[in-house]
Amino acid sequence: MRNLAAALFALEKSGSPEQMRELVGKLSDWLQSPEQTGLRRAFTVWIKRVLLPGRMPGVEIPQINDLQEVKAMLAERVIEWTEQWKQEGLQQGMQQGMQQGMQQGMQQGEARMLLRLLARRFGELPEDKRKQIESADTETLLEWSERVLTANSLDEVLH
Repeated sequence: MRNLAAALFALEKSGSPEQMRELVGKLSDWLQSPEQTGLRRAFTVWIKRVLLPGRMPGVEIPQINDLQEVKAMLAERVIEWTEQWKQEGLQQGMQQGMQQGMQQGMQQGEARMLLRLLARRFGELPEDKRKQIESADTETLLEWSERVLTANSLDEVLH
């Protein structure tokens, strides 16, 4: 990587903090001559003000003045940030799982209630009708539940 545009795109596309740290190290090595001080500073400012806040929202970024400091800071923080992201991912996964579980539980409860009402109104239900009810979505179960009050047969409810 000896092209500034390629370096910029590679940093933007980096998939992990480790990869970002490696790219910053290469960039720092490449821009080490005194006449490239301005470029080093420009990359440092861009990384601190644009790249890192976009990649790590809510993470406090310490004062950094040089690419070497960026590399060192990333090396120190990679483990901490990775653990934080894992925890956030676990929490989000648990919340989604709980929400799905609650929704599934409610749907099963609705199906059980409908089965009880239909059995009370029309007698023992054939197995294929029980399975149809147990596999129905929530909206369909609600429609069928409303029909129980006015239908004259099981088929009228489930049509």
